Amino acid sequence: MITDALLAYFHFSAIFILFAFLTAEAMVLRNPLDATAVRLIARIDIWYFAAAFLTLASGVARLVWGAKGAGFYTANPMFHAKVLIFVAVASLSVPPTMQYLRWARQAKMDAAFVAPEPERARARRLVMIELHVASLLPLFAVLMARGIGFN
Repeated sequence: MITDALLAYFHFSAIFILFAFLTAEAMVLRNPLDATAVRLIARIDIWYFAAAFLTLASGVARLVWGAKGAGFYTANPMFHAKVLIFVAVASLSVPPTMQYLRWARQAKMDAAFVAPEPERARARRLVMIELHVASLLPLFAVLMARGIGFN
């Protein structure tokens, strides 16, 4: 019982941290990005990736070692929807990450670098879409936990 509670705690904590870093990215992207801001958002994105990895790892740990067992989750369509949403969010995060890496290279070569406005706006739009899509994760988690979705 304590194992299940700790696994849930680690999973929820990882999710909250993931949302915190994704929100931080959205906030930094609100304004023009000079070289200092580019370095900041690149660091935030690394921590966001780490939080996503911890979220996935703790979720797999719950699946394998949790009290409900893998059968409870894998038989429920809400679990599959939750996994699909997680994959969608991960896919949406690739273009901004690639953009941050390009900006970081440019900022390293030019201390006066400022990210082009259309690129900044596109990255922010994708991060905002990520946030909105990710906000569906708790809904499917609650439905799944209550056994909704079973036939």
